[in-house]
Order: sequence, then structure tokens, then C-alpha cells
Amino acid sequence: MASRGHALALLVLLALAAAASAGRHQHQHHRHGRKSARLQLIPSAPGASLADRARDDRHRHAYIRSTLASRRRAAEVGASAFAMPLSSGAYTGTGQYFVRFRVGTPAQPFVLVADTGSDLTWVKCRRGGGSAAAESPDAQTPPPAREFRPAASKTWAPIACSSDTCTSYVPFSLANCSSPASSCAYDYRYKDGSAARGVVGTDSATIALSSSGRAGSGAAADSSRRAKLQGVVLGCTASYDGQSFQSSDGVLSLGNSNISFASRAAARFGGRFSYCLVDHLAPRNATSYLTFGPGPEDGGASPSPTSAPAAPEQTPLLLDRRMSPFYAVTVDTVYVAGEALDIPADVWDVDRSGGAILDSGTSLTILATPAYAAVVAALSRQLGDLPRVSMDPFEYCYNWTAADGGAPEIPKLEVQFAGSATLEPPAKSYVIDAAPGVKCIGVQEGAWPGVSVIGNILQQEHLWEFDLRDRLLRFKHTRCAQ
Repeated sequence: MASRGHALALLVLLALAAAASAGRHQHQHHRHGRKSARLQLIPSAPGASLADRARDDRHRHAYIRSTLASRRRAAEVGASAFAMPLSSGAYTGTGQYFVRFRVGTPAQPFVLVADTGSDLTWVKCRRGGGSAAAESPDAQTPPPAREFRPAASKTWAPIACSSDTCTSYVPFSLANCSSPASSCAYDYRYKDGSAARGVVGTDSATIALSSSGRAGSGAAADSSRRAKLQGVVLGCTASYDGQSFQSSDGVLSLGNSNISFASRAAARFGGRFSYCLVDHLAPRNATSYLTFGPGPEDGGASPSPTSAPAAPEQTPLLLDRRMSPFYAVTVDTVYVAGEALDIPADVWDVDRSGGAILDSGTSLTILATPAYAAVVAALSRQLGDLPRVSMDPFEYCYNWTAADGGAPEIPKLEVQFAGSATLEPPAKSYVIDAAPGVKCIGVQEGAWPGVSVIGNILQQEHLWEFDLRDRLLRFKHTRCAQ
């Protein structure tokens, strides 16, 4: 019995040794490039017909096509620019600039105010059976032409009132939260007295990717290359007050905020956005672009079709939490007719209750009292031979037709920012046409201490790029109308 056990053990050892030897031999063959062992592929369904296999192949092909398409779209969104048509709202009697915006699935089109001073994007909304106008306390408000319908969008998702987004980032969010799952509600108040009330959610914005990645440089957006920008924070405004919103469907937030459209879109498109504002009195069909992606130094419009693009001016962009959601810049000196004006440095210092911001939602430039007094005094000295006329809301207006020997030359205004970047606006941007034959110094006096605001009229016919990643503001004079 013992001998049989020994024999069996010996056979097992011999088998193991043979297997190990074969393994080493096979490994050596592989190392020397000789023919290796082949593995036989066995069909998973040996009895499947050609029709069955063709059906399975079609399903797999659909999967491959869908996967690659989504990856291509993701690559496009990550690498390209996109542009949104931008035009003056003068045809509606407002001093705002309007941008065309598509949101929801399927996409619903809207016309929104482009506002660098807003951190919440919102649209007039129909929740349930009532419209924004019907729920507004202003009984004279006409029904809006377009209303967003959250129930009709497959991608709309309400934000809970207990979420960090609601409690930390939504401006003017309401404290009442009956349950953690209740919708985040807001009562957004603007400095001009207007207001918007509703609930916040997220949805997808449909964007048109620009050809050659050069939006706003004369290359129109290619409507065949559309993409979805997911997770856009959107306010559904059920009621609103104020003249500002009578001619638009809401507000596109371009402010410095975690939830603004500008911050979300710029984060996916090179960390920057730019816009070019046409003349504020331009007709409705004079269109420029609000662009996310490549800006002025990447092929922006030049002053003439034949001239080489001018290098943009550049100054630090102050993304200061104390100024949020506004974009602040440092003004070093203001010149009129080549003369540096005596304005206290505190007026431009954020740390001393001053500072200056750019705001696309403000029409007229507002200067804190010391700066206002210096600027209008210098300009009015040059225009003193013209008879003055009264016209609200301006302090200095002139009868331009009464000039003997022709209209006087308007003195040159220059604003020098930190880093020696100099804004030289056209004369029509600060001595503006207020009525037939009447021009006014187009700035207003602001409180001091207080911030000064560079309004959209002073910004017109310039390309402005807000580089949020590198904290730089770039600008240059250019043709804006496409």
C-alpha cells in the first residue's frame, strides 16, 4: 500500500516537472521571436444565425457611433469657442444690450440683457398655469412674448433650498425652506429698483460653436455645430418689476460669481470671455458677438479690413470679493486735452471706499464726486463758447447748432489704467447726442465715498476681453458691427 502511494506521488512530481519545463521552453520560444502557442476562439453562441449576428453588429455599431459622437462633442466644447449674437437695445428705447440665448431641452429661444453686474441668469417663466405677467404686482405689465416652461424641458432640475448652492451662492435667496427638498426661491433686487422673483434650477444651454475657434472676429457661428452646456444655473422668474425688463425676457449673468453664466462657460472655454458693443444708437440689425474662448489677440476684428490687428491694451482685472459680482480695475490718471486731472488717488482705491468697475448694464458713466467735478470742469472749459441748455439728467448740455464758424473740436478724453493701458474713447462716447442739435457731457455724478462705473456708452466700439484665469482685462478700439 505504501509502495503504491510512493509511486503515485512520484508520478505527480514528474508531471509537475514536465509542465514547468514546457513553460520555460515556451517562454524561450516567445523571447526569441518564434511562433507562440495559439488559443482557439470559441463562438459565444455557436448556433446563432447570420441574421442574429447582423442584428448584434448593428446594436454594437450604434453603441460605437454614440460613444464617439459624445466624445467628439465633449472635445469640441472643451477646445472651441462659441459666440452669442449681441445687439443694442436702442430700438426698444432702453440703454441695454441684448443677447440671444437658448435654454432647455428642446431648446427655447430668449432675448436677455447682457449684464456684467449680475450673478444670476434668469428668464421669465411659466410655472403651472400662470404667467410671469399674471403673477406680477404691476397690473399694467403686458404678458411676456416668450416664457420658459420648466415642465417642457427634459433637462430642467430644481435646486433644493437646503443645498449649498442656494444658501451660499444664490443672491437674495429667501430664508423660508419648508422642507430640505423644497425649491430654492429668490427675490433679486437691482439698484435701479427693479426686481425679479422665482425659483432656481439648472438646465442646458444650446450654444453654436464658432468656425475656426474665432468667434466674434467676423467669422459667424456655425449653426450646424451645436453643443449643450450642461448645468447652467437658471432662475425661473414668475414675477418681476421694473422698466428694465419690459423689452427683454430676462438677464444673462456675466458677473464674477460661482453661479454666473460667464464663470461657468468661461471655465470650459479657455477661462475668458469677450464682447464688442456696437454704437448704442445702432439699428437692430447691427450685430456683434458675446464670445467665450479666443479673444482680441487671437484674431479679433481690426479697425479696417486691410489694416493689421492692433495689439490690445492690458490691465489687471481685480476679482475682489468686496466688489463681487462686478469687475474692478485700477485707474491711474484721467486726461482731458492731454492734461492730467487732479483727482485724489482714494477715488480709484478699492481699499479706501473707492474703485472703478466696468458694467455693461449701466448706460452712462458714473464718476464719484471728486472725479466727476474734475472731468466736467475740464470738458466744459473747452466747450464754453457754446450756449448751454437744460436737459435732464445731464448738468452740461449745449446747443450745437449755435456755434459760430462750425462746431468746436471736442477735447480728447483718456483714461489710463494700471500698467499704462489707456482707453481713448471716441468723442461721441462722452459728449453724446441727447436731442437733435443738442450734445451733453455724458457722465453723471456718483456719491463719494463710492465706486465709479464705466458704463456701456463709454465702452462702445471697443472689444473687451475678461480673462478670468489670468485676471487680466484686455481691450482695443475696433469695428464691432458684423
